[in-house]
Amino acid sequence: MLHSQPSAIALGSNLGDSRAILEAAIVMLAKTPGITVTSQSSWYRTAPVGPPQPDYLNGCVILEVQLTPHDLLQTLLSIEKQFGRERGESWGPRTLDLDILLFDNLIINTPTLKIPHPRMSERAFVLVPLAEIAPDWIEPTSGCAIAQLVQRVDCSGVHPV
Repeated sequence: MLHSQPSAIALGSNLGDSRAILEAAIVMLAKTPGITVTSQSSWYRTAPVGPPQPDYLNGCVILEVQLTPHDLLQTLLSIEKQFGRERGESWGPRTLDLDILLFDNLIINTPTLKIPHPRMSERAFVLVPLAEIAPDWIEPTSGCAIAQLVQRVDCSGVHPV
């Protein structure tokens, strides 16, 4: 049995009843063997990145997981699929997006999994909710705390709901 590791997950949605979808996804995560949801951020309305599309609803959760990072990724992809996620256009609209931001202090760089999430330190829609629940977590590639990283990005497009 793997021992428990903290993991930070970003959630986003801009199609359908986004809030209901995001909250149902957290319930599914909590019901998954080997996953415990330990904290949840507020929800934030954010402007989309990429092609024209509706605003997103974004948030983050902290999990304690007894899964490998790759098994956690497969679990997140499976949950996305259950909510009708189709992977088409890059950065296109989606019913549900679940991304592993951090997994303990690991740095993983494989073709299918990159931890920390490669663009998280540039994205206010990730850093604002993450800083709310994990301000002191050190992002291992920069050595900076989340609270420091969030001060470096433009947060003007991130609005609490």
